Amino acid sequence: MAQEIERKFLIKGDFKPFVTHSELIEQGYLSSVPARTVRIRVAGERAYLTIKGKGNASGMSRYEWEKEISLTEGRELLLLCEPGIIKKKRHILPSAHLKFEIDEFLGNNQGLILAEIELPSEDTLFEKPYWLGDEVTGDNRYYNSYLSTHPFQNW
Repeated sequence: MAQEIERKFLIKGDFKPFVTHSELIEQGYLSSVPARTVRIRVAGERAYLTIKGKGNASGMSRYEWEKEISLTEGRELLLLCEPGIIKKKRHILPSAHLKFEIDEFLGNNQGLILAEIELPSEDTLFEKPYWLGDEVTGDNRYYNSYLSTHPFQNW
């Protein structure tokens, strides 16, 4: 069973000088039920169908299954999603043998910037750059599925 292990952080400093790649992402949810989210994502010229399970007690680990689909299918499936399509610009920043993904949200979630780092295990140590702020791992308000129905601008 595929397991996603990631930690999430707010941003408190300028990360942009370290960005190696950025792309626009549009994603929606066919199901935003926390026990099993079903997401459609269009990232650049690629599209994905992703199913995620509920997180463990720490909020770091959960089941994840992802399959690349055609761009046409992705765009068509976005039209079937629940209201609240997420739009964001994702920035990639390498960090030793890992990488940070910084999501700069647009639209109704503008003003929110989150960093995520995927880890091989929950106890993996990594260097925390100066621009990394408070950890929000396990805080459901920062899940994209929550933000799709409870936009950051309404907090």
